[in-house]
Amino acid sequence: MLSVISPAKTLDFETPSTTDNVTQPDFLDHSQPLIDILRGYSPQQLSELMGISDKLAGLNAARFADWQPPFSLENAKPAVQAFQGDVYTGLEAETFSEADNQFAQQHLRILSGLYGLLRPLDLIQAYRLEMGTKLPNEAGKDLYAYWKPTLTAALNSAIQDSGSKVLVNLASNEYFKAVDTKKLNARVITPIFKDEKNGTFKIISFYAKKARGLMSAWIIQQHINDPDALTGFNVAGYRFDAAASEGDTLVFTRRETDR
Repeated sequence: MLSVISPAKTLDFETPSTTDNVTQPDFLDHSQPLIDILRGYSPQQLSELMGISDKLAGLNAARFADWQPPFSLENAKPAVQAFQGDVYTGLEAETFSEADNQFAQQHLRILSGLYGLLRPLDLIQAYRLEMGTKLPNEAGKDLYAYWKPTLTAALNSAIQDSGSKVLVNLASNEYFKAVDTKKLNARVITPIFKDEKNGTFKIISFYAKKARGLMSAWIIQQHINDPDALTGFNVAGYRFDAAASEGDTLVFTRRETDR
């Protein structure tokens, strides 16, 4: 069973990694042409392309200019610890044991606009490039055109190696759109997390993102490889709601009093 999550805009390259067992991303040869394209953009053009402030555009122009393999713990950091944000707050990968890290290497992947598909311990350098960015490239008008065939093939291989032909989609819609689900050789299970607000259960973005991280961590730390076990997720007040679930869409709800 393989799980996929999205990356994060917020990064932490100041805190040291808690593991020395790191790997190199598989698709750096695909990342380099994107870096070459992005280096041709001025900070003002990056600001318009990405819809970000001038300050952030300048920061990322410098990041693209400095981006240089090979990666090491001196100039890069494991992806699962470099990314911050709501999902990664729930994940707390810095607390993983080495056994957890190795299980995660086989059973978790991170989708990325620059790196394509990352294992948790793959080293990355700082960047910002969201999958939805309309960056013209040799494959088409955007990053979906660039990454979709590569990501789909790589996921099929990782699913095969995981020991169970199931993909647990814990990624955002923006990122999972980069996968050609029609060509996936797997059953796709999508957990949905809803919180009670004024007596009604609804998806609240902040809580739902963190819950994706909580479930990812739970799968890893419990070393779960059986999709039927997913309904047993009972963390931070979330419980499986069989009545609200349908097929491979699994709904987990949490009451206000349990937050």
